Amino acid sequence: MAEQADIILHGGDIVTLAEHGDDGRGEAVAVKDGTVVFVGPEQEALEHWRGPDTVVRDLGGRALLPGFIDAHGHLGGIGLQTVIANLLADPDGDVTDLASLKDKLRSWAAGPVGADSEWIIGFGYDDAMLAEGRHPTRDDLDEVSTDRPVLAIHQSFHLGAVNRLGLKRLGYSAATPDPEGGVIRRRELAVPPSFGEPDGVLEEKAFTPASDLALAGLPERELLMLFATGAVTAASFGFTTVQEGGTTLANLKALRDTAAAVPLPVDVVAYVKADEAMSSALDDPIGVSDEYVNGVRAAGVKLVLDGSPQGRTAWLSEPYLTPPPGQPQGYCGYPAVPDDAVVAKQIGTAVERGWQVLAHVNGDAAIDQFIKAVAAAGPGRRPTVAIHAQTAREDQVDAFARLGILPSFFSMHTYYWGDWYRETVLGEKRAQDISPARWALDRGLRYTSHHDAPVALPNSIAVLSSQVTRRTRGGHLLGPDQRVSALEAVRAITVNAAHQYGEQDRKGSIEVGKLADLVVLSENPLTVDPERIRDIEVIETIKAGTTVHPPAPTDRGGGTPSTGPAPHWGCSC
Repeated sequence: MAEQADIILHGGDIVTLAEHGDDGRGEAVAVKDGTVVFVGPEQEALEHWRGPDTVVRDLGGRALLPGFIDAHGHLGGIGLQTVIANLLADPDGDVTDLASLKDKLRSWAAGPVGADSEWIIGFGYDDAMLAEGRHPTRDDLDEVSTDRPVLAIHQSFHLGAVNRLGLKRLGYSAATPDPEGGVIRRRELAVPPSFGEPDGVLEEKAFTPASDLALAGLPERELLMLFATGAVTAASFGFTTVQEGGTTLANLKALRDTAAAVPLPVDVVAYVKADEAMSSALDDPIGVSDEYVNGVRAAGVKLVLDGSPQGRTAWLSEPYLTPPPGQPQGYCGYPAVPDDAVVAKQIGTAVERGWQVLAHVNGDAAIDQFIKAVAAAGPGRRPTVAIHAQTAREDQVDAFARLGILPSFFSMHTYYWGDWYRETVLGEKRAQDISPARWALDRGLRYTSHHDAPVALPNSIAVLSSQVTRRTRGGHLLGPDQRVSALEAVRAITVNAAHQYGEQDRKGSIEVGKLADLVVLSENPLTVDPERIRDIEVIETIKAGTTVHPPAPTDRGGGTPSTGPAPHWGCSC
């Protein structure tokens, strides 16, 4: 033999997802120097690639798939999920009412992280899942503390609530007007010149300063490790490539510094907030590249054009079924960037500079704004991506196909908020077609699907299940015509996501010459009953031929490595 493989994997269901040259299945895979060197018959692999130092792995009937690729998420936010109080409902937490929410915040405040934090912070409450059916107010959070500011972040990360001291720290009072693109909810109707006494609930650009201020007050030791913690967590769900979507230039530097000091187990693709990137005097303050340095590359910019459907801040063309408190009948949400010319200029400039564009567009009115700007800008080097596209109309999916826009759906909405959409947000008819993956496939689009962590856990299996079954929390089948096959669902988080990043030549399928980014699952999602996909477990994650989950035991020895100044945290999920 001229050479031998480092690893040979065999004895399981091997799903290659190869688009050419085979039927998408294999008996064995050989890996050398982090790259796939053979896919084919088991006997041939063992006869021609096994040497004295080759590790031969019997999968024991388990499934081997390409490593999962995160089409949109927030790596630092994944780390953040593990640090602040968990206010999520079942199945990701156990907050059921305002009493349990307050208990979680009090407990965290007394714990090892909370005791050293300036603010008391929790993430993940969902007013749709709280017994009271409403957001916590300043009065509720004053019961947690009157000595420290308190912030409870909504699961969408587009809203949150603070106590009286939090309002004071933010400088919000009855004399404070709503910022453009945001709302300070009020206790009562105002009599000019008063705008109304804030009730503690903050939306969009009124909420963002609260999250920025509170998260910046976390202990520095925790801030320094958020990216590394997030990467380890993502790997545990089978992801080998993840996204830091919508970061600041300072946090991009912190990510690069972290990766240089603490080798990350996964690749990270970063996108900077468009307004910050455009305001720089440099031609390329981001450092956009197709190549990874220490497992990190910057790819472009992200725009946020509206808010959250579940929080009823997304910008719709038709009214919400039930408007949120304080809003009139006929309320349609609102744009994050009201000026169409600003959006068009940012997208046009990004295309001219060769930056890939991601745009957060949940409501169909925001999608209209986005489509118009993309049509004016023309095609870019990489696909322009409509992030979430939750309420995309069929004519808008036609426009995606015509303009080469790649939709990346937050398909888990069907599970988490499907019932809320039907009963409160959109009504039965409009709710049927949220995350319209079937419309995309019918038009030949390579759609992707994502988890948007920290909005949801980076649960790859839930992403798969939600596309195939479209089951809500209550068990309702939401929009059966938009269901896709298990194969199509897997492609959405592997080969399609590789195309989204322009990395299809090295990732997304198990083929000779591609990186050995692999995931071992307890069962094959293509062959189990669709209703059982949700029960599949991630057994092992392999990045470039090396197992990164479960992690090998390590001796940290010197403790947490320094990565420079702590990043300033916020999220535009």
